[in-house]
Amino acid sequence: MLRGMVLDYAGVLTDAGAERLFDVLDAARDRGIRTALLSNAAGGGPVRRRLGCWFDELVFSGEVGVAKPDVAVFRLTADRLALPPEACVFVDDAAGNVAGAVRAGMVGVRHTSVADTLMELDALFPGLIEQAR
Repeated sequence: MLRGMVLDYAGVLTDAGAERLFDVLDAARDRGIRTALLSNAAGGGPVRRRLGCWFDELVFSGEVGVAKPDVAVFRLTADRLALPPEACVFVDDAAGNVAGAVRAGMVGVRHTSVADTLMELDALFPGLIEQAR
């Protein structure tokens, strides 16, 4: 059973129409789904202040010393969510990062557009997209 949602920042949450993804994050948290931001950025700074309300955990590679696509960063993120990697979905626009998440045991979603990612998330978390409207 999927109980965690992990999203990349740049390329996913910065994409045109990403406000729909933020609505999904709100709905996910309302359902008890744990959420995390996983970024290869050096540190959180303004991103942490702006986005912290949508996530249970914010993981920045520069702060934890390991970067995507290393499986260790996905496992660390799942640990911070208090979930096994197998209970988490990871969304990123970079195929290599998605492959790293899959190697760690997560379900991987390659972000190519907000519409496509919403369709994938709806299949993985039935009813979540409708709840987010």
